[in-house]
Amino acid sequence: MSSTTPPLAIVEESIPNSGKRRRGERTIRIRGARPGFWTYAILTTVFISAAFPLYWSFVIGSGDSSSLRERPWWPGGNFISNAITVMTNPAVNFFPALWNSIYSSFLIAAAVVLTSTLAGWAFAKLRFPGGPGLLAFVVATMAVPQQLGVVPLYILFSELGWTGQIGAIIVPALTSAFGVFWMTQYLRQSVPDELIEAARVDGASMIRTFWTVGVPAARPAAAMLFLFTFVGAWNNFFWPFIVLDPQNPTLPVALSLLQSNYFVDYSLVLAGVVLATIPLLLLFIFAGKQLVSGIMAGAVKG
Repeated sequence: MSSTTPPLAIVEESIPNSGKRRRGERTIRIRGARPGFWTYAILTTVFISAAFPLYWSFVIGSGDSSSLRERPWWPGGNFISNAITVMTNPAVNFFPALWNSIYSSFLIAAAVVLTSTLAGWAFAKLRFPGGPGLLAFVVATMAVPQQLGVVPLYILFSELGWTGQIGAIIVPALTSAFGVFWMTQYLRQSVPDELIEAARVDGASMIRTFWTVGVPAARPAAAMLFLFTFVGAWNNFFWPFIVLDPQNPTLPVALSLLQSNYFVDYSLVLAGVVLATIPLLLLFIFAGKQLVSGIMAGAVKG
């Protein structure tokens, strides 16, 4: 038997069910293994800060026109009636606007994921003349404000006869410079060049290599990009408000019609805001697991 004293953890494991700890024994605690008080306090503060605007909107939306003046802190009992008033208001066109938002947001998000994944694969794993410069130009376009292109874009769609049609908000958003940069960085780190070379040695074409190697590797990042693009397209108000008409709006544009009178009933406006937020909450609930896995995969790859 060795005269060397075994580690403390081994000493404790060799005395099962000892009942009482021996004098001088100490338990080993790994710092950071369990969150402490300040971690929970910060997370609780962040959660309350994020959830309070939605809760306040629900409180005002469940009251009446005098709720804002009375400053209530608890929900009232009029949310269902206010929601029905919003959905049946002929000036709002709630259900056509809801379908337009779902339809356009899904197409925009799917197109951005497809084009960004293809472009990201090309920039990350293909070697062609001018590639780094072209990527830098694509990233530089993110610095251009959207407002600078509104006038020529509106003139273009007006000449095409697309004003007032839902395609006028889908076509300009089919690609995203941020999506290209996001997928380029992710694929550059997550797919080793040796894996691509092995696929090419086995006789796979570049398209087959992209489909069998690139697409599975890009799935977590593509899921995150889809969610964020969907939310951005859903909440977009500026360009749809300019190019669409009240007879064929998206949901944010339709809800803006609730405050176009001299008197603004904030209970109806905020009830409509809560209704417009519910589909996004459902989306994040059902897709939250994939979102978290994408964040963790990006953290591990980075």
